[in-house]
Amino acid sequence: MKKYTTPVACLLALLQVTSGFSPTGLQSKHIVTCPPSSSFAAYTNINNNGCFSDKSLHCNVKNSRCSNSRLQMSDGSESSAVPAKQGFIAKWKSKIPTKSERKKLVPLALMFFFILFNYTILRDTKDVLMVTAKGSGAEVIPFIKTYVNLPAAIGFTALYSKLCDRMEQKDVFYACTIPFLLFFVAFAFVIFPNVGALHPHAFVDKIALALPEGFGAPLAIVRNWSFALFYVMAEMWGSVVASLLFWSFANEVTTVDEAKKYYPLFGLGANVALIFSGQYVRFVSSLRANLPPGVDPWGMSIKYLMGAVAVSGTCLVTLFNYMQRKVMTDPECVDQEKQAAKKKKKKVKMGLRESAKFLLSSPYIRDLAMLVISYGMCINLVEVSWKSKLKAAYPDPNAYSAFMGNFSSATGSVTLVMMLLGRKIFRKFGWRNAAMVTPSMIGITGLAFYALTIFAPFFEPVAASLGTTPLMLAVFVGAAQNILSKSAKYSLFDPCKEMAYIPLDQESKTKGKAAVDVVGNPLGKSGGALIQQILIFGVGSLAAATPWLAGILGVLLFFWYKSVNSLAGQFEEAMEASGETA
Repeated sequence: MKKYTTPVACLLALLQVTSGFSPTGLQSKHIVTCPPSSSFAAYTNINNNGCFSDKSLHCNVKNSRCSNSRLQMSDGSESSAVPAKQGFIAKWKSKIPTKSERKKLVPLALMFFFILFNYTILRDTKDVLMVTAKGSGAEVIPFIKTYVNLPAAIGFTALYSKLCDRMEQKDVFYACTIPFLLFFVAFAFVIFPNVGALHPHAFVDKIALALPEGFGAPLAIVRNWSFALFYVMAEMWGSVVASLLFWSFANEVTTVDEAKKYYPLFGLGANVALIFSGQYVRFVSSLRANLPPGVDPWGMSIKYLMGAVAVSGTCLVTLFNYMQRKVMTDPECVDQEKQAAKKKKKKVKMGLRESAKFLLSSPYIRDLAMLVISYGMCINLVEVSWKSKLKAAYPDPNAYSAFMGNFSSATGSVTLVMMLLGRKIFRKFGWRNAAMVTPSMIGITGLAFYALTIFAPFFEPVAASLGTTPLMLAVFVGAAQNILSKSAKYSLFDPCKEMAYIPLDQESKTKGKAAVDVVGNPLGKSGGALIQQILIFGVGSLAAATPWLAGILGVLLFFWYKSVNSLAGQFEEAMEASGETA
């Protein structure tokens, strides 16, 4: 190999001026002066046939040595391979969404706000209705989740699959959302005022005399059937509208890069809804103090709460309609070619059995389902034990509701902080580590709550020194556990889960997401509920089953971690295949 001569160096300089060619293998707009042959020789090489060698085309100027001079720009300044650092203002400007991004991200954030506002009110109300109803308690919740909620979720998944086959995705959104809103309004103004006539208390009392005491919880569901129906519809709002419909639509209009930047912050504005809705629930509960005699305070609260749900739901549908008219048709916001290809693509119709077979054949979907099921089981194991203590501390429905309002506001405040941290976690540590945070949070706080419950006598002096009772200490520690776990879910678990759907094909996105979110979520909660039922029948009570529940929680966390590691590898491969970075 012999070195370049000066004429060749000048030829390279000419090529750099006319075509941007650079001997470093990089494109450059800088003009290079012709150095002496001795100084330029160190940068480039030529083979014996007079041709450029691969090494010469990819050599790095930065690592070269020159005895007399260097490549210089036309103004005489020295070139640098290191780009100039951005200033503080430039960095902040780069983080602000562009105009086209704002056009779709702001309405999406508002939609999530209204969905979560409703879900918070519905979640708090459903617990108050069932836990404080006649002949009921926290022990009823596992039975509702197993024998009412799970069958309803499976039935809805079959219905949703048929709707997706026969309707456009936007029409499916309307067909699923509007019936929920109509039911909640009907419950407040038609069903609840007539529960005395609708609930078969006398009939259930007669049956209860002939059955063992262990059938009290299932009979409470029959006794308070309208409350159980409300409970299921409220749970389904979270699974169907929040998890399935909203995130399916969000994944349709956002890219992976946008999702990585904005999904952790997506819920930032939405989780303000937790604060607003929590304080609204507390405000409604406080109105009972000024009611005239003879007015049912809880009935009045239901009307105010469901009225707010109806107004918020109307705003949600209006925003979705705006997105369809103004965003989905804008080529700067949504790739119109991809949208047209999706519409032209013939839908593959599958029955429930075929859909289940399709999903079970995909390791990717199975791992996603395992994440959702693990979360549902783990949170249910701890939550039911906490709610049994909560009822003992707050037996009055309005007092219970007021506490849940403050609980929701606290959840929203903590989640806002977690949302800000979540973006940094994604950026610095990646998808895998971000997905590990939620099981770690549930494990640490859940086991702490169980320790307080199992070793309650040991903590009596601690409770006394704090000026409270062991019961109230357990209530507040359990509340902290739920707040931290839910904030980790909203800020990290949900964004991780939704990012994982983006590289999938349309068939896996629609039917896979329906199975994972609509069936997987209640299946996880029902699985946790079934474990509790077996333990209650086996050891006699929920309190006696607590040590077993703590051990089972540890086992579930192990499988959760295992699924996260498996899915992380598949997600990274899918991103590489699509030409993006995970």
